[in-house]
Amino acid sequence: MKKKLDFEKALKELEKLVRQLEEDDLPLDKALKTFEHGIELSRYCAKCLDDVEKRIKQLSRDENNELVLNAWEGDSEDL
Repeated sequence: MKKKLDFEKALKELEKLVRQLEEDDLPLDKALKTFEHGIELSRYCAKCLDDVEKRIKQLSRDENNELVLNAWEGDSEDL
């Protein structure tokens, strides 16, 4: 991927590509390029999610470096 995207933009672009592949009557070459770009975006999004999961696990360890599973309590008032 040439340009730097954040997760949300990459996901929106991926959704757009999926719609194009499902709804448009694309020529084979264009459909293949669209599909390949979609795979790149899908891998990028999966990596972003994996990175976040690793960070959460790292931040959720106790003083003995043991994984602590705490329920997440989001503040709905801040939304």
